[in-house]
Formats: sequence, C-alpha cells, structure tokens
Amino acid sequence: MKQGLSLRVSQHLALTPQLQQSIRLLQLSTLELSQEVGQMLDDNPFLEVNLDEVAREEFGLTQADTPVRTEDVESEHVFNAAPEFATEKRVADANEPEESSFDAAAEPSWDGDGSSDVSPDDNEWGGDATARKNNLESDDGFNATELARNQESLSAYLQRQSLSLRLSEIDRAALRFLIESLNDDGYLEDSLNELARSLAGSDLEQCEDLEQRFSVALKLLQSLDPVGVGARDLGECLRLQLRAQGTGSAEEQQLREVALRVCAHPMELLARRDVRRLVQLVSEPDAVIRNALTLISRLEPKPGRRFVDVERNLILPDVIVTRIAGAGAPKFRVQLNTDVMPRLRVHDIYANALRQHKGGGNDAANHAALAQRLQEARWFIKNIQQRFDTILRVSNAIVERQKSFFVHGELAMRPLVLREIADELGLHESTISRVTTAKYMATPMGTFELKYFFGSGLGTETGGNASSTAVRALIKQFVAAEDLKKPLSDSQMSEMLKEQGIDCARRTVAKYREALKIAPTNLRRALQ
Repeated sequence: MKQGLSLRVSQHLALTPQLQQSIRLLQLSTLELSQEVGQMLDDNPFLEVNLDEVAREEFGLTQADTPVRTEDVESEHVFNAAPEFATEKRVADANEPEESSFDAAAEPSWDGDGSSDVSPDDNEWGGDATARKNNLESDDGFNATELARNQESLSAYLQRQSLSLRLSEIDRAALRFLIESLNDDGYLEDSLNELARSLAGSDLEQCEDLEQRFSVALKLLQSLDPVGVGARDLGECLRLQLRAQGTGSAEEQQLREVALRVCAHPMELLARRDVRRLVQLVSEPDAVIRNALTLISRLEPKPGRRFVDVERNLILPDVIVTRIAGAGAPKFRVQLNTDVMPRLRVHDIYANALRQHKGGGNDAANHAALAQRLQEARWFIKNIQQRFDTILRVSNAIVERQKSFFVHGELAMRPLVLREIADELGLHESTISRVTTAKYMATPMGTFELKYFFGSGLGTETGGNASSTAVRALIKQFVAAEDLKKPLSDSQMSEMLKEQGIDCARRTVAKYREALKIAPTNLRRALQ
C-alpha cells in the first residue's frame, strides 16, 4: 500500500438537533403533536403540564412578522437542498475515496445557548407554550371543543335499542356479539358459521348450537334501526329496506316487488343501470324497470354511514378566523385555537434542585446528563412556540390574500401558490408546505385545510388567471342546475367555461369532475 500526504479543504454544514426537532414538529398534525408531547412528558422529568393560567411573554404577531434572520434563511435553504442533513465540499487527492461527513451514530447534543449551564431563571421557559399570546385574547368566546361534541357510535346506538328487547342472557349475548362484529357501514362481513367456529373451535355440537343462536339474533338485529343494518351484502341490505317500507297502494306494492326481484340479481347491473339486461332477467317492461331503479336509488346502501361520517369528520382547527363587525371593507381576525395548544413548562422544583447542586467528582457526569435533559425540555417548549407562531404567520398571509373567499365564497378564490407566501414571509417553499399540511382553519365558510387555499391558475380571455378552486365551484354549479334528462357532458361544460372567459380543456373538466366525485354523464341521467 502506497503512503502519501494530501491536503484537503472541507466545508461542513449540518443541522443541529434543535433545528431538526423544530422542522419535525412543524410538519406534525394536531394528533401527532399531542402524541409527541405525551412521549416527551414521559421521557423528560424536567417537563410538566402547566395546569394554571400564567402570564405569558409578549411574543406574537409583532415579533412574528419581523424579517427572518439571514442565518436562519441560509440554514433553512441548506436543509431543503440536502435531504441527508449534511453537505460537504472537498478538494482532495484524486485517488482518495470520498467520505461521508454525517455520523449517524453521533449522539444528539442539546447544548444550546448556555451549553450545560442551567439558566438563572427557568420561568422564561415555564410559561404557557401557546405561541405566547398570539392574538388569543378575544371577546368572541369561541369554543372550538363544541365541534367535537360526543357522538353516539353505531354499536352504542344498537346496544341501546337492544335493551328494550326481552331476551334471555344467552340470546342477549349473541345479539351483542353480532353488533360488535359489524363493520363501519353496518354490514356483517363474516358468515354465521365462521362466527360460531371462532367461539366454539373444533366442538361441532357447540358450533351448531351457536349458529342457531346467531340466526335468531341476526333476525333481531335486522329489525333494529337503521333499517338494513346486519345485512351480509348490498342486495340483502336493499331488500331489507324495501320490505320495511310498509304496505301502500297496490301499484306501490307491485313496484316494490319488482324492485326486490331486481335486487336479487348481480349488483353490477344495477350500478351500470343496464336497463336492457334487467328487462330480460326480470321480464318486466322497460318503464317498470326504470321506476324500480328510481325507487332503489332512494335507499341507503350504507346504513352505518351517518355514524361513521360524524366520527371521521370531527376536526379540531388549529386556526380560527372570525369576521370583525364594522363599517367599510370587511376585516377578519386570525387567532390560534387554544384547545389544540399544549401548555408546558419546566419543572421548577427539579430545575432549582439541579441549579443548587452543581455536582463534582463522580457526580459530574450525572449532573451533565441531567443538565442536558433540562436544556432539551427548554428547546422542546421553544420549538412548540415557534411552530404555532409560524402557523399563525402563514394563516394571516393566507387570509390577507384570500379575503374575497371569506366574503363571497369559492367562486371568489384567487390563484395562490406556495412561493407567494414563502417570498412574503421570507421562508422556504417546503416550510410553507409543512405548515399547510394537516393543519386546519375554521372560517365563516366552514373548516378547511390550509392547503385548500392554494391552487393553480387557469388562463382567461382578459389575460388574468382564474383559480382552479373557483373553476371546480363553477362545475358544481353547472351540474346542480343541469336538466337530469339531458345532463351536461364534459365538452359542454368546457364550452360553458369558455363563455365565462375561462380557458379550460375537456380533459381538465373531467379531472376536476372526478376530483369532486361527480358521476359521468350516463350515470347522472335520470331514469325516467
């Protein structure tokens, strides 16, 4: 092996653990942030929940809107340019293999300002970690927890109805077991035999007895509200609802019988509205089949839908926008939601004890480790405060640019891209992307994800741009006002948009229509 000397000049740029944590917290959703806070509370003894309302530092929009420091912008650009968190430039011997400057095994150091020394006053970190008075004081008394009021689940709703039935303990247990076996849509996916074998195992006699019990319990379950619950497939669900409609006139009963026969055939024919094939299978005239399909279309294919949707759509907003009453141009107040903001502080007793006991000799290593955990707790509180400050700054910029939306609705939405907000606030595009993902804003028009307010622009005849959100709103209006006997095609809607001065191709209309979950023309056409 040949030995030699070489001259190497290298430049290292690496993210500190503090900055890495700040970036990670920024992209977390409200639920993920809550889990992160809970984990940190378990791991770090110097961190505790602040249950008391304490005075906070004056730190809000006044300071949040100050220009970003040059070194912060540079470090941010370095991060976005180097996914591996480190870059290196070298001038070295041509035969020398390139080495990585990032040591993955290195322990993160939380030596921030002050290294391992304890801050003389831990109260500077002990305030409410709620972005420090970011327009939180409001006379409106908005309580966002009202959006998350307790809702009854499908299982609880059915269990409550079952209490009114006079059943033996065994039958009640069987009914309860079937209720707990339903999926979110209210269907019983497993067969009764499979459910019985899951309890009885290899005991055939007990399995048969359980299957009989489940058969009786299933009839009781299918008699409960909502109608159609406990069905094994879509056809059975629709048939249960048709049978529960009562008697009615002779004509209505005849139509219901035809609808029952239609539901006995493959559901693919019903989904495609294949009237010609159904006429052959059911042996009824074309007009009767169309009337039966109209009757079936009024049924609920997912009996448990209303319970599932309520649970999934409960969103706690991170930001609340309210309109300020007054004459003149409309004004809006943007404030953070206190219900989603963790209240943290440094544990005063532990911090004071560590300050008084400097440690020496054998205790020096333990003292240094504890001092590092204390510094980690301080940085965690500071990064959470910075997270909410950034969310508030971005939200204010969005509201200022989309003010017409908050007054007139979707049709007034203007084109907006991430770079516009990034340039205005002196941040990087990726930072704006992290802030607007999984963060929600409660507005007079409803609750929206921050990313909803961004959209590309489509050219207009006047040379300006129309927001894609506004175009989608126009498409919804076209479909809502169309003649169901002659629904609009994508080409027709494209021509209608051109009449409005918006240049939108047919394929773009089709893409927007599918994004809005609007069925194609043939499925929107009325059956009669």
